[in-house]
Amino acid sequence: MYLELKENRPHGTKNFPFTQYHICHVPHAFQFPIHWHDELEIIYVRKAPLSIVIEGKEYTADDQSIFLVNPGQLHLMGSNVLPVDYFTLLFPLEFISFQTDDAFEKELMAPLRNHNMLLETEIPEGTVHDSLCFLLEQLIAENEKSGYPDQIGTRILLLQFIQLLVKNNLVNHTEKGNSQGIQKELLSFLQQNYCRPISLKELSEHFHLSEKYISRYFKEHFHLTLSQYVNYLRLSHARHLLETTSLPITELALQCGFSNVSYFIRTFKKSFGMSPLKYRRQ
Repeated sequence: MYLELKENRPHGTKNFPFTQYHICHVPHAFQFPIHWHDELEIIYVRKAPLSIVIEGKEYTADDQSIFLVNPGQLHLMGSNVLPVDYFTLLFPLEFISFQTDDAFEKELMAPLRNHNMLLETEIPEGTVHDSLCFLLEQLIAENEKSGYPDQIGTRILLLQFIQLLVKNNLVNHTEKGNSQGIQKELLSFLQQNYCRPISLKELSEHFHLSEKYISRYFKEHFHLTLSQYVNYLRLSHARHLLETTSLPITELALQCGFSNVSYFIRTFKKSFGMSPLKYRRQ
């Protein structure tokens, strides 16, 4: 299932498969690459702005926004405006399941894992939103404590979170289908081939679709042109190489798929606000 896009980063431990990440004090514009994972992800934005794309739909987060990424959903996030302050909380649904053959498992947990039900992506403002924010602040405080985490307390708070979603009709039935198939196939292909020249013609022949259709589909669902997304992949790889290697800039640019070094330097500076050499030295 499009393993090239699956996040391989482990979340939590075998004994406590819950993780929270706090993203703040970022020194420059950033964007995490598009990916999916088996865990449910809660995105809690304390201070906006944050741009989020989930299954091809773009959202702009305000202060105190809550977004939910269901297992298996493609998503990315980033911000060109700083400062930003947000948390992501990830855990497998099995972590809060009682692992019994009861109604809770049959009617909620299993359908969520199997994508027959989906949690609402964006939590609307109102009483339930405020209650969910309160629970998230408790969760964050609980898991920021030093020492061994309180698994029981964490599970109880997560169950209360899910309970509020169910009570307020923020869980929806859905029909499994292949509507996102082409999106994942395109992204997977680009993830494997961005270090070499890629053209609309090649994609058209590979996927047996017209160039016009692919171009329009990419713009509508990914909110980027094909060349913009390919450049994004190349620049992300370049940034990684700048941080982890001492490759000369010319060689680095070529390895990342840029045939013109001047264009690489210009594009990198436009995206990250500094030249590749300055980025490496900071």
